[in-house]
Amino acid sequence: MRFELVIILVLVACGIGYVIGNLLRKRLSDSLVANAEGLAAKMIEDAKRQTEVMAMEAAVQAKDAVYQAKEEFERETMEKRRDLQAMEKRLQQKEENLDKKASLFDQRDAEFLKRESGLASREQGISSREQAIGQKEEKVDALIVEQRERLEHISGMTSAEAKKVLMDTMEDEAKLDAAKRIKAMEEEARETADKKSKEILALAMQRYAGEYVAERSVSVVALPSDEMKGRIIGREGRNIRALEAATGIDLIIDDTPEAVILSGFNPVRREVAKLSLQKLIADGRIHPGRIEEVVAKSQEEIEQAMKEAGDQAAFDLGVHGIHPEILKLIGRLKYRTSYSQNVYQHSLEVAFLCGIMAAELGLNVKQAKRAGLLHDLGKAVDHEIEGSHAVIGADIAKKYGESPKIIHAIMAHHEDEKPSTVLAVLVQAADALSGARPGARREMMETYVKRLDDLERIATSFDGVQTSFAIQAGREIRVMVSSELVSDDRAVFLAKDIAKKIETEMTYPGQIKVNVIRETRATEYAR
Repeated sequence: MRFELVIILVLVACGIGYVIGNLLRKRLSDSLVANAEGLAAKMIEDAKRQTEVMAMEAAVQAKDAVYQAKEEFERETMEKRRDLQAMEKRLQQKEENLDKKASLFDQRDAEFLKRESGLASREQGISSREQAIGQKEEKVDALIVEQRERLEHISGMTSAEAKKVLMDTMEDEAKLDAAKRIKAMEEEARETADKKSKEILALAMQRYAGEYVAERSVSVVALPSDEMKGRIIGREGRNIRALEAATGIDLIIDDTPEAVILSGFNPVRREVAKLSLQKLIADGRIHPGRIEEVVAKSQEEIEQAMKEAGDQAAFDLGVHGIHPEILKLIGRLKYRTSYSQNVYQHSLEVAFLCGIMAAELGLNVKQAKRAGLLHDLGKAVDHEIEGSHAVIGADIAKKYGESPKIIHAIMAHHEDEKPSTVLAVLVQAADALSGARPGARREMMETYVKRLDDLERIATSFDGVQTSFAIQAGREIRVMVSSELVSDDRAVFLAKDIAKKIETEMTYPGQIKVNVIRETRATEYAR
């Protein structure tokens, strides 16, 4: 019973609590609704006020925009009105100008009509004159034909024959006049260009004194006695074979007293063999092991000597900045000869001559000396590389960074490339001057004599030549002509013809002077 009573009390308490909670929620909701309604009313009033303010601002802005648009329209209207007024003025001016031009054209038309009437009358007069002239020309032609027939009858020649005689006479006179003019022009040119060039070349030759060559194609080593030949040969020839194998040079041991001949195409190897053999002879110990040791040491000495020779050449000329490998090749030229002329000395001589002539012409002296020193650079290796020494030298100079002007001067000094600079022509002249001066080079006796014979033979092959003499080591040919067969004017043409034939048929260094001499002698005896 008690349990049930407790349950009933609990249920009654729950119902009372539910009723009280509902009452409290209702009151709370009523208060919230009232507050929300007040807030909404306030917001509505605020929105109305803001709407009114925005409407007023919009109205003010609209009025401002209308006012500004009105002012802009008025301004544009005024500008257009001014433009239209200016255009009207220009149109009025153009109309006035057109009226003036029209009046001028009317005046010109009137003048033109007057001129046409005058020209018509002139044309009539000219046509009548032309008719009269045509009649006169017919009469003149008839008179010319008549006179020509009379002249042919009197002279006994036709007009073609007379024309041929006249042409021959005029041709001879023209040739004589041409010869006289050529002679006068040559004399004038000789007095100007040749004089200056000869002065420069003579000055260069005077200021540089080169040595005369005495080189040989083989080297000779002197021996203290003929007994040394056997020691050089060695047992069963082992010493001479070892020396030839180490140096690449042939040793010629013959009946020549107290001498051994070294033969080889490479001058550096020949110099190494000569130095090595001299050391072995002085030392007295000659055997294969000692030979190889001495040859190796001699090669080092020659390499050092070549380097020092290249440095000395650059120092003597005042040319700096040359690559060490090029200097070494220049020193190598010390053991190279061309027509028995030492190429090292020849290069120095060409460099000095180039410098002297460049100074006279106002050119770069150091650049000219540099080109002259390097012009025969290819001869240091031309026995190892195929091709012209000028092309080889230009390739080496290009490889080691020489300037294009120097490379071109090296390439063009033997016409492997056409000279296009003053420096290239200068190197050509200095090279020819160094190689062609008396005593600079040796030639075979047979070649030298044959060249002189060919010169005299070519000169005497022309009509009117009595005798000819080759002088100045073949660098000048004097031609004596008959004064009866060759005139003074004809002598000019004869000298040119002889020179042209020499250029065509002969090969020679430098140049050959053709000197034609004509003498008129009057002889009488007093009895």
